[in-house]
Amino acid sequence: MTGQVSFDSHARSVLAASVEYVNRLTPGYSGGVAYAAPADDPESVTAAVADALTAIGYPPKSVPVDDARRLVALARRMRIVFECAAADDLDAAATEINQLLLDTNARPQLDRGRDRPWSLHFHGPDEQLANGWAAGCAAGLALAVGSDLAGRLGVCAAPQCDRVFVDVSKNGQRRFCSPQCQSRVKAAAHRARQNPANTSGSAEN
Repeated sequence: MTGQVSFDSHARSVLAASVEYVNRLTPGYSGGVAYAAPADDPESVTAAVADALTAIGYPPKSVPVDDARRLVALARRMRIVFECAAADDLDAAATEINQLLLDTNARPQLDRGRDRPWSLHFHGPDEQLANGWAAGCAAGLALAVGSDLAGRLGVCAAPQCDRVFVDVSKNGQRRFCSPQCQSRVKAAAHRARQNPANTSGSAEN
């Protein structure tokens, strides 16, 4: 896929939030090491959600524990979407997104900020933290999968890493969640070229 990515600012924000929630709140591997989801105690789970929001520029004054736990559950479901999209199983991704849209009661609404034009946003049934972000994230994933940008949802291709990303590059060829994982893979490939016997096995054995 080539050309300029056409996510608007709101879609970029909610997709960035989706990435942060999945990467910070779901277990697996990150950068070659095991990654644990936050513990379910109030301090750990609220701190993890606050860190995710701060990372995308929305530092919260506080995070209610119930909201934090709901967003952890949301992150697990959104991981399914990223994994299905990365595997080109758009039917499964769409099925999960449709259920998320129903469960979050996402409502389309035209909003405008100061000195900014009207744009389409998605809201939950009320202003509760979890409801707003859950609805927005579900809608952002729907906008991506329901367009020619579905291939932009990815899972890191580096060994022992399953963190997710949204590819906003012009050529749509991103494969890694971070420059660090890309460097790990390049370094491993370089070592393999320098020492082929270590990767192909000894001919004498």
